[in-house]
Amino acid sequence: MTRTRTHTKAAGNHARPERLEARVSKAQKELFVRAAELQGTSLTDFLVASAHEAALETVRAHDALRLSERDRQALVSALLAPPAPAKTLQQAARRYRERTGL
Repeated sequence: MTRTRTHTKAAGNHARPERLEARVSKAQKELFVRAAELQGTSLTDFLVASAHEAALETVRAHDALRLSERDRQALVSALLAPPAPAKTLQQAARRYRERTGL
């Protein structure tokens, strides 16, 4: 694949002074090259964009699962000492048992 100025700007408009290296199998490299070609971008830009997106998703998933200390304490308290069911919930459970024969 021929590298052009358009392809090298695809992943970002700023300089990238840092360098990463990785060893991959021949099959992996062929797959990466094919995917980059299908997207019309350079192998480097494809790999950087793919790794960037995977990293963002990993961080988002981790942050979504993190609770503040206050939230964590509230969750643990609710699990260890759940409040008594409300009267409407008790009535609904009774009706359910009557209708299902449980």
